[in-house]
Amino acid sequence: MLRQYELVERVQEYDPDADEALLNRAYVYTVQKHGTQTRASGDPYFSHPVEVAGLMTDLKLDQETIMTALLHDTVEDTLATIDDIEANFGGDVARLVDGVTKLSKIEQMPENERAAENLRKFLLAMSEDIRVLLVKLGDRLHNMRTLHFIKNPEKRQRIARETMDIYAPLAERVGMYEYMREMQMLAFEQLEPEAFATITKRLEQIRSEDGGQVDAIALDMKHALSEAGIVTEVSGREKHPYSIWRKMAERHVSFEQVTDIMAFRVICEDVADCYRALGVLHTTWQFLPGKFKDYISTPKTNGYRSLHTSLIYGKSMRVEVQIRTREMHKLNEFGYAAHWAYKQGERPDGQVGWLRDLIEIVDASHDAEELLEHTRMAIYQDRIFAFTPKGALFQLPKGSTPVDFAFAVHTDLGAQTVGAKINGRHMPLRTQLNNGDVVEIIKSDQADPQMSWLGFVVTGKARAAIRRAVRLKERAEVAEIGKKLFDEIALRVPAKVGKKATREALKRLEMEEEEDLYYAIGAAKIEDRAVMEALVPGCTADMEEDPDWTRSKALSIRGLTPGVGFQLAECCHPVPGDRIVGIRKPGEGVEVHAIDCAQLASGIDTDWLDLSWNKRSKGAVGRMRVTLYDRPGTLAEMAGIFAQNHVNVKSLEQTQLDHPFTTYEIDLEVQDLAHLTRILSALRASDAVAQAERV
Repeated sequence: MLRQYELVERVQEYDPDADEALLNRAYVYTVQKHGTQTRASGDPYFSHPVEVAGLMTDLKLDQETIMTALLHDTVEDTLATIDDIEANFGGDVARLVDGVTKLSKIEQMPENERAAENLRKFLLAMSEDIRVLLVKLGDRLHNMRTLHFIKNPEKRQRIARETMDIYAPLAERVGMYEYMREMQMLAFEQLEPEAFATITKRLEQIRSEDGGQVDAIALDMKHALSEAGIVTEVSGREKHPYSIWRKMAERHVSFEQVTDIMAFRVICEDVADCYRALGVLHTTWQFLPGKFKDYISTPKTNGYRSLHTSLIYGKSMRVEVQIRTREMHKLNEFGYAAHWAYKQGERPDGQVGWLRDLIEIVDASHDAEELLEHTRMAIYQDRIFAFTPKGALFQLPKGSTPVDFAFAVHTDLGAQTVGAKINGRHMPLRTQLNNGDVVEIIKSDQADPQMSWLGFVVTGKARAAIRRAVRLKERAEVAEIGKKLFDEIALRVPAKVGKKATREALKRLEMEEEEDLYYAIGAAKIEDRAVMEALVPGCTADMEEDPDWTRSKALSIRGLTPGVGFQLAECCHPVPGDRIVGIRKPGEGVEVHAIDCAQLASGIDTDWLDLSWNKRSKGAVGRMRVTLYDRPGTLAEMAGIFAQNHVNVKSLEQTQLDHPFTTYEIDLEVQDLAHLTRILSALRASDAVAQAERV
């Protein structure tokens, strides 16, 4: 553990103007506050914040960050408060400590909710000041280094999984690759102990048998580059066990089949030398097509710059090579932390694009599960590059679609997407993008995000925005139904219901807005009697349990969206023109049935609504059963009838083959009942059709 004077000396080495007295006070404060607390290892608890502060000095961070590292656990684990921190060390340090500190009130939450709330608070604080993330990563790295002292295996697994899912990817996203690699290694050892032990043992065997092969290859590369007049440093290393294991899992191969377990780094004086070095290596050794990546001309989101290539050394050995300048190397290993070094002068504010995306996800996520899911999606690696028609570059996860691209450009553009052109060609929205694609988004002001998009989008930002938009639309449409039902309920109370009565009712029901009440009624979360009692207290005292009440008119479902404001029942497939009723189930919204649906006769004990289509209602899926004569050409003739009647086939399933007949169940997108009836009549008139009926 660093002693007090050692820590101060470390800071003053790169920041001579640091306030020695303030640093000493922060060190003493954390020692006093943590007092006799101990860690699972048996060490004094204050050794942890001191070691985290030491990690921050390795990054040459400012004194506020060093003090934050020293104090980051005092509010969570001692009697100290944020006000105490502010009074003793100033507002900046207090704000940073608050950003790193977990919320004490959430300790009783279920595990996922607690993790999500910690992450929510952490991301919001990080968006204001990137130093919050730097301290948090240092905190997590030191905790991982001492994780083996925790006796509870479930707790070790939980912390390791959280590190692998959240903190290692976050370290990668801010370019702190040294932190990322060590976190992944330590977490991998806990999560997959057998795989870790096996791969580590095999690497030791290779190391003992190769006779210094790594050094020999590095020396060969250095000689080849030196003969070309390029001054470089060349170093080699084996890939760490987690990197090898992930490659084995991705490629479904054994350890022996992983050929590129060696990686080499070439450090050049300037960018021109980087490209010259690449040319020398490619002409000296065979290069593997498809393995070259130029992150110098097109840096990663986190600012990472380097040339990556793979070579075949000797007859069959594959090796990876990274080529970069000295300045690139420093920034690549420590990312945004390097920008905070005092000698840099200018500091970033942390408001980079991916971070803004994370904050949007925090705002849009509905619950703990969604927040964790979307955030993990947003911070994982493996990116592709795609361009707008004007040449703007966007980095996206592999597997991204035009919808993901649209949301990456802007949330509003994503919400208004109706189509896309990829490299000038109209393509389906679910098409996966490739590196270098030029994507043009076709939009409409009348468009809305579709629930079906969740089946193919991969970015957390897109999923969060789609779910939020669908939820808002669903709430608005259910509230619209509830408003119509409220008007009917208001007619049943023995008084005229005005604005004042409604406001008083909201107070009695402990609701904020009228829309909250309408939504509760539409979603059957509150009974009619409870609403009447809230409007006019005591008015239901003499009312029978199930009063014989008939609503004055059918409720129109005009303007509501199937699948959002209501569900069209799968049992009877109602279409505009059918006589319909609605079944209102708590928490499930309104399910629309045709009046003659057999399922309605099953005695469902629920709330029924008399519904009507609006005159302009168009479009629904009708189902029919068609029996064709089993001979060549009959299926084509049926398809021709569908085409003549301008109908789209949603699905077609052969349900029975009983020579000489074949029976199909077919779902058709029809305009209304008259349209469906015309199609049935045309089918029945055909010589190819033995029978046609609606299901």
